[in-house]
Amino acid sequence: MLHSTTTPAAKRGALRAGLASGRLLRFPGAFNPLSARLVQRKGFEGVYVSGAVLSADLGLPDVGLTTLSEVAGRSAEIARQTDLPVLVDADTGFGEPLNLARTVQVLEDAGVAALHVEDQVNPKRCGHLDGKTVVDDTTAVRRVRAATDARRDPDLVVVARTDVRGTVPGPGGLRRTVERSKMLVDAGADVLFPEAMADLTEFEAVCSAVDVPVLANMTEFGRSALFTHEQLRDAGVRLVIHPVSLLRLAMGAADRALDALAVDGTLTGQVPHMQTRAELYDLLDYASYEEFDSGVHDAGLEDHRDS
Repeated sequence: MLHSTTTPAAKRGALRAGLASGRLLRFPGAFNPLSARLVQRKGFEGVYVSGAVLSADLGLPDVGLTTLSEVAGRSAEIARQTDLPVLVDADTGFGEPLNLARTVQVLEDAGVAALHVEDQVNPKRCGHLDGKTVVDDTTAVRRVRAATDARRDPDLVVVARTDVRGTVPGPGGLRRTVERSKMLVDAGADVLFPEAMADLTEFEAVCSAVDVPVLANMTEFGRSALFTHEQLRDAGVRLVIHPVSLLRLAMGAADRALDALAVDGTLTGQVPHMQTRAELYDLLDYASYEEFDSGVHDAGLEDHRDS
């Protein structure tokens, strides 16, 4: 009832243990707190909060327009509704290293278990679009060091994302990705996130080059093919995110339903595709609220009678 029964510290510890286990951790993207509850119910290991989803939810493109307060607010709403560890997209940290340090502590206070910071030039672009630019090696390393130095809970997981692959064509892109990845790990990154890998062999190359877990982004309509969890696990990947999938499915369903409503004047034909009232109330744990409320009410009456 109400909020998660697991503390942020316990969630961070669970994520650390999961990463150390060697198994593949699956983090679907939640577009709101209710969908985070559903991710937990379906047995996944964690929840992802995507910057692209947050900006789209605000009606904005993913070009660095969202603010720290907006990201922290949504992250807190989601983190307190699930017992799972939450990984949040912190973009480029919302400024210079000092701003990034504040970003880490604000998101830490929001209850997340992990965050990732990237090496794009600010304002950034979606990692699977053309026109990206990355910062120099020194700036990229400083960002990771600022993040790791700023955390107060040593179990907060800092994920370093590199977008180098999408900025350098051909074999040179993979070579530079591996070089940048090693620098970011040496700077203290707990997890390495190589964005826009072309194929499984590229994931294998990065996984072999670093001694920390590697994250794969399985976003639809992107530069990477949609590999299965088994394929990614065999390639050495230890954490996979599906950042925008649930939002795309929900918006696709809403689009089709509104078309039907405009044509038919009723949503009767769409009812079989809807979450039922009973299913929604079950996901919300509605019964426990009624039980709590009646228990408090009854206890109050008993106390009054005894006096």
